[in-house]
Amino acid sequence: MFLHNLLLSRIEMAARRITASTVNWASLAERVPANQKASFANFKSKSDSYLRAVMANPENPPKIDWAFYKKLVTPAMVDTFQQKYEALKVPYPADNVSASIDAQAKETKSEVDSFVKSSKDRISGYESEISHIKGLLPYEQMTLEDYRDAFPEKALDPINRPTFWPHTPEDQVGYKSKDAPVDH
Repeated sequence: MFLHNLLLSRIEMAARRITASTVNWASLAERVPANQKASFANFKSKSDSYLRAVMANPENPPKIDWAFYKKLVTPAMVDTFQQKYEALKVPYPADNVSASIDAQAKETKSEVDSFVKSSKDRISGYESEISHIKGLLPYEQMTLEDYRDAFPEKALDPINRPTFWPHTPEDQVGYKSKDAPVDH
């Protein structure tokens, strides 16, 4: 039991070093979607309770009065415990994931940058379309010729592209379904 408690105090001391980096919870909370706020609050609560448990322990383990124990227990046994205690080194975990996280962050940043660029391109296209529509006559005042001039690809063109009502591709003369069997 004695060695077990000593080992736990060493592990807790190592855990304290891990908590040296702090999390900016406010910045992180801004990025959490609304439908995941409850999960985020639960995660933060667990993290805070772990942090409180670690902080409740002293940074350094309490000093052991080996002479006191030598009076109560066989000195050879206490010497063995003392040697094992002083030889005990709790290894600090090696950082073997930061490089992959940094690489993933760079990859994600390039994806985000390309998405932002394509979004800006789409936005500029939409803005030019909006300015085009704002420059048109109101639809109430527009004639079929005005509509044809404004939207040549959508307007009814009875000479070059005659269609029949309801003007859908499958209702036109000569339409062949993509799913229809091929005649040989």
